[in-house]
Order: sequence, then C-alpha cells, then structure tokens
Amino acid sequence: MSNMSQSNTQVSRLVAMGVACALALVTTVAHADAAGRAKAKRMYDAIAGVPPTEQQLDTMETLIGQGKDAEAALTATDDPAFYSVTLKNLATPWTNREQSVFADLNDYTATVIGMVRDDVPFNTALSADILYTVNDPSLPAVSAVNNDHYQKAEQNNVDLKAKLVATTQSGTYGLPVAASAGLMTTRAAAAAFLIDGTNRADFRFTMLNHMCHDMETVHDTTRPPDRIRQDVSRSPGGDSRIFLNNCIGCHSGMDPLAQSLAFYDFDETQQKLVYTPGAVNAKYFINSDNFKPGFITPDDSWENRWRAGPNTVLGWDTSRPATGNGASSMGAELANSGAFAECQVQKVFKTVCFRSPDSFADHQKVTQITAAFRGDNYNLRRVFADTAAACK
Repeated sequence: MSNMSQSNTQVSRLVAMGVACALALVTTVAHADAAGRAKAKRMYDAIAGVPPTEQQLDTMETLIGQGKDAEAALTATDDPAFYSVTLKNLATPWTNREQSVFADLNDYTATVIGMVRDDVPFNTALSADILYTVNDPSLPAVSAVNNDHYQKAEQNNVDLKAKLVATTQSGTYGLPVAASAGLMTTRAAAAAFLIDGTNRADFRFTMLNHMCHDMETVHDTTRPPDRIRQDVSRSPGGDSRIFLNNCIGCHSGMDPLAQSLAFYDFDETQQKLVYTPGAVNAKYFINSDNFKPGFITPDDSWENRWRAGPNTVLGWDTSRPATGNGASSMGAELANSGAFAECQVQKVFKTVCFRSPDSFADHQKVTQITAAFRGDNYNLRRVFADTAAACK
C-alpha cells in the first residue's frame, strides 16, 4: 500500500473516531439533561404535589446542572399547593387524637403552615406567642369558641400562601403572653388534648407529634417517683410490681413535665381554652384516694428528670435550665432537643420520599439534614428542599 493510501486510511480512521466521540458526548449530555429534568419533576411533584410548568422545570434543570439540587427543590416551595396540600396533610394529624389527616383546617395547622412559609424558627413552635389567621373579609372572625374562621377558609379554597397573616394568641384569644405556648395552646390542641382527663394527653401527644416518641419509648424506671400524682395507684390490681416495673417508667418523667399545664383547661360549655393563673385545675386532683401519699400539685412548676438516665439520648440542650414554670418554658425545653429536630426531619422525609428512612444511607442523610436544620435557624422549609434533593 502506498504512503498516500496509508495516510488516507489513518485520516479516515481518525475522522471516524472523532465522530464516534462526538456522538458519545452528545448522547451523554442528552442523558444527563434527561436525568436532570426527570429529577426536577420528581422533586417538584414530591414537594408541591402538582405538576410543574415547563418554565419551572427549565429553571430547576439549570440549577441541577450547576450542582444546586437543593436550590432547585426550594423553588417548588413557591407553589401554593405546597401550603394548602402538602403542609396541611403533614400537620393535620398532629391536631387530633385519631391522628387523622381528614380533619378541618384549624388554628394549629394554619400556624404550622404560616411558620414554614415565613421561615419562622421552628424550635419556637411549642413556646412562642404566635398564631396565623386568614386575611379574608368574607370569612367569619377568628373566635376562641369555634373553628368557623378556618373551616370556612378551607371550604372557600382560600390561597393559604397568599392569605395567612401572623398574629398572636394573646392578642386574638386573650391569653397572657406568658401563657401562650405555640401549638400547644392553640384552640385545636386544647379541644383535642386539654379536654377532660388530667392534661397528660397534651404532653403525651406533643411528645408523639414533635419528638417522635410515645411514652413506651421513653420508659425509664430509674427516675424517682416523688412527683407522681395521687391518681396513679401504687398497687394496680393489688400488685405493687406492676407500678414498679411499668407505671413508674412513664409517670416519673411525664408528671413533673406535665405539671407545666396545671393552669389550663378546655371548657366544654364555653368551647374554649381557659387559663387561670395561680389556680391549679381540679383535674390535677382527681382520684386522690388512689394513693393519698402521692404528689399534690401546688403550681405549674416543671422539672425535666429525663436529663439524666437513658433518656439523655433525646439530646437535651444542657445550656438551658432543666426546670421552669408554665407550658411555654417547658415547650422550649422539648423543642431545643436533638430529638425534636430529628423528628421534624423524619416526618418531612416520609412526606417527600414517600417512605420512612430505612437504610444506613437514609439515616446518614437524616442526620446530615438534621444538623443543617439546627444550623440554619430551624428553617423547616429548607428541610423539604434538602430532603427532596436527597431522596432516591
């Protein structure tokens, strides 16, 4: 073969190789673009629950191409459906004992939605004098004795993202500022958890909804029983071992904390939360004959005895006092714990990823997002974006 022929052959081969490389590069870029767009759509659907527009997809795809997945996901939180559907469905089960999503919009749920929209530090959710109402003159006025304002807003499909406004429980319901304890003292929470009973339900459901722990998982028989109330028998069925091995495990920690709610009650006749400063509600003294030497509640002082023992794993903020008075300071004790922060992230993970974290990689992501949540001034809206970007 002549030198010219060999040269032509080599050139042809080089050209063919160049074309092949170019085609491979185009294919790779096309696949990357398709993957980015698919990820954008998945994240938007998971956060907003509705399909994005092409323009929104374009914006998100560009950000994903720049390695800014969380920023891309954050754009989905601008959709009104994120507030009226995703957040409402997340928070509504927290407002009733049945933990049902099929409940009317209420002040508890509206306050969660508003706090997320406005990036209000979520670690104040159990302590702040805060309330969100709907700014719409066609609605009934907000009332301490009914839920008509919120129920009508939902029936009218009011845009919660646009219409929710921040106010205070003290200004709207007449609660003293010091007695306003965020979500715990909303009308919905009072109607569900402060009605009848012994007020332990409000504490228990706060633990369940915001710490992701029910009483069984914080069971600790090593705490002293001296602040367990009189209504708890020390010998259920005539057997003191039941108390020592079971009852004490919940009540020794719960009763000193639930004492913070001693001045509250939900009045069924008036259908409103009643706060009587300085007067321990009669429900704290029911069934006093069950154990006469038991603790008699004198005031609303509380103590966190889970700061020691096995429940130190809940990650208490040791820079804060372990004692105080009233629901607000007790709520702040809970909401500044590691368990509170992780619980919010776990709930968002389940909402956005459509499953609970179930692998080592999932739990690593939860840990990372929890740390970011605490470091970012408890911005729960950002948790949705970070979680959507992490879902597989």
